[in-house]
Amino acid sequence: MTQQAAALQTYNNELVKCIEDLCSKREELNRQIKQEEEEKERLQHDIRVLSEKLCRVNESLAQRLAARTTFDRTIAETEAAYTKILESSQSLLSVLKQEAGNLSKATEPRRKDH
Repeated sequence: MTQQAAALQTYNNELVKCIEDLCSKREELNRQIKQEEEEKERLQHDIRVLSEKLCRVNESLAQRLAARTTFDRTIAETEAAYTKILESSQSLLSVLKQEAGNLSKATEPRRKDH
Protein backbone atom coordinates (compact mmCIF):
# COMPACT_ATOMS: atom_id res chain seq x y z
CA MET A 1 0.00 0.00 0.00
CA THR A 2 2.87 2.31 0.57
CA GLN A 3 3.73 2.09 -3.07
CA GLN A 4 0.16 3.01 -3.98
CA ALA A 5 0.20 5.85 -1.49
CA ALA A 6 3.47 7.10 -2.94
CA ALA A 7 2.05 6.87 -6.47
CA LEU A 8 -1.10 8.64 -5.34
CA GLN A 9 1.01 11.32 -3.68
CA THR A 10 3.06 11.70 -6.89
CA TYR A 11 -0.11 11.99 -8.98
CA ASN A 12 -1.51 14.46 -6.50
CA ASN A 13 1.67 16.55 -6.62
CA GLU A 14 1.67 16.52 -10.42
CA LEU A 15 -2.01 17.42 -10.50
CA VAL A 16 -1.43 20.34 -8.12
CA LYS A 17 1.55 21.46 -10.20
CA CYS A 18 -0.50 21.27 -13.44
CA ILE A 19 -3.31 23.26 -11.82
CA GLU A 20 -0.79 25.85 -10.57
CA ASP A 21 0.75 26.05 -14.07
CA LEU A 22 -2.70 26.53 -15.61
CA CYS A 23 -3.51 29.23 -13.05
CA SER A 24 -0.21 30.96 -13.78
CA LYS A 25 -0.86 30.83 -17.54
CA ARG A 26 -4.38 32.14 -16.95
CA GLU A 27 -3.01 35.04 -14.88
CA GLU A 28 -0.50 35.87 -17.64
CA LEU A 29 -3.27 35.70 -20.24
CA ASN A 30 -5.47 37.91 -18.07
CA ARG A 31 -2.61 40.44 -17.80
CA GLN A 32 -2.23 40.44 -21.60
CA ILE A 33 -5.98 40.88 -22.04
CA LYS A 34 -5.96 43.89 -19.70
CA GLN A 35 -3.02 45.37 -21.60
CA GLU A 36 -4.78 44.96 -24.93
CA GLU A 37 -8.04 46.38 -23.55
CA GLU A 38 -6.12 49.45 -22.33
CA GLU A 39 -4.44 49.77 -25.73
CA LYS A 40 -7.83 49.44 -27.41
CA GLU A 41 -9.25 52.23 -25.24
CA ARG A 42 -6.25 54.47 -26.03
CA LEU A 43 -6.64 53.80 -29.74
CA GLN A 44 -10.39 54.47 -29.63
CA HIS A 45 -9.71 57.74 -27.83
CA ASP A 46 -7.08 58.69 -30.42
CA ILE A 47 -9.52 57.82 -33.22
CA ARG A 48 -12.20 60.06 -31.65
CA VAL A 49 -9.73 62.93 -31.27
CA LEU A 50 -8.44 62.52 -34.81
CA SER A 51 -11.96 62.19 -36.22
CA GLU A 52 -12.98 65.44 -34.53
CA LYS A 53 -9.85 67.14 -35.84
CA LEU A 54 -10.51 65.78 -39.34
CA CYS A 55 -14.05 67.13 -39.16
CA ARG A 56 -12.79 70.59 -38.17
CA VAL A 57 -10.18 70.55 -40.94
CA ASN A 58 -12.79 69.50 -43.50
CA GLU A 59 -15.09 72.33 -42.41
CA SER A 60 -12.26 74.85 -42.58
CA LEU A 61 -11.19 73.52 -45.97
CA ALA A 62 -14.73 73.80 -47.31
CA GLN A 63 -14.93 77.43 -46.15
CA ARG A 64 -11.58 78.24 -47.71
CA LEU A 65 -12.53 76.56 -50.98
CA ALA A 66 -15.76 78.55 -51.07
CA ALA A 67 -13.81 81.76 -50.38
CA ARG A 68 -11.36 80.91 -53.17
CA THR A 69 -14.26 80.33 -55.55
CA THR A 70 -15.63 83.74 -54.60
CA PHE A 71 -12.21 85.32 -55.21
CA ASP A 72 -11.94 83.58 -58.59
CA ARG A 73 -15.41 84.78 -59.63
CA THR A 74 -14.73 88.35 -58.45
CA ILE A 75 -11.39 88.45 -60.25
CA ALA A 76 -12.93 87.11 -63.47
CA GLU A 77 -15.82 89.61 -63.31
CA THR A 78 -13.43 92.48 -62.57
CA GLU A 79 -11.10 91.50 -65.41
CA ALA A 80 -14.05 91.26 -67.81
CA ALA A 81 -15.32 94.69 -66.73
CA TYR A 82 -11.83 96.14 -67.04
CA THR A 83 -11.52 94.71 -70.57
CA LYS A 84 -14.83 96.37 -71.49
CA ILE A 85 -13.60 99.66 -70.03
CA LEU A 86 -10.42 99.41 -72.14
CA GLU A 87 -12.45 98.62 -75.25
CA SER A 88 -14.80 101.54 -74.55
CA SER A 89 -11.84 103.85 -73.93
CA GLN A 90 -10.29 102.77 -77.20
CA SER A 91 -13.57 103.37 -79.06
CA LEU A 92 -14.02 106.74 -77.36
CA LEU A 93 -10.48 107.76 -78.26
CA SER A 94 -11.02 106.72 -81.86
CA VAL A 95 -14.30 108.67 -82.08
CA LEU A 96 -12.70 111.66 -80.37
CA LYS A 97 -9.79 111.68 -82.82
CA GLN A 98 -12.17 111.43 -85.74
CA GLU A 99 -14.32 114.29 -84.41
CA ALA A 100 -11.24 116.38 -83.68
CA GLY A 101 -10.12 115.78 -87.25
CA ASN A 102 -13.53 116.80 -88.57
CA LEU A 103 -13.53 119.92 -86.39
CA SER A 104 -10.06 120.83 -87.61
CA LYS A 105 -11.18 120.55 -91.20
CA ALA A 106 -14.27 122.60 -90.50
CA THR A 107 -12.33 125.39 -88.88
CA GLU A 108 -9.54 125.61 -91.47
CA PRO A 109 -9.79 128.54 -93.87
CA ARG A 110 -10.89 127.45 -97.30
CA ARG A 111 -8.49 127.77 -100.13
CA LYS A 112 -9.62 129.39 -103.21
CA ASP A 113 -8.96 127.60 -106.41
CA HIS A 114 -7.51 129.93 -109.07
